[in-house]
Amino acid sequence: MIKFNSTQEFTKTNIKKLPTNKAIIYKIKDSKGKNIYTGIAGRGESQNRLLAHKELKKDKIPGASKFQIKQVKNKDIARRSEKQIIKSERPKFNKQDK
Repeated sequence: MIKFNSTQEFTKTNIKKLPTNKAIIYKIKDSKGKNIYTGIAGRGESQNRLLAHKELKKDKIPGASKFQIKQVKNKDIARRSEKQIIKSERPKFNKQDK
């Protein structure tokens, strides 16, 4: 089981504090703490990827209020972990056949 960092408010300020030195897996949660989207970002992409979910209309996740991240060694590990999380937690805004 992957251990994620503590839950943070889904704000620009918190997103801009994210580390960029490794790939990440992230969960975006609603106000009740339910995982509504799981994604990955490669090294150097974490801040831009999460900001896209907050600001860009085509990538925006409705109801997002919190997030968690987990740094991993590389994007391949992140992809495998993302698939496992999507399969087990079935987040509302992920494709379930990933």
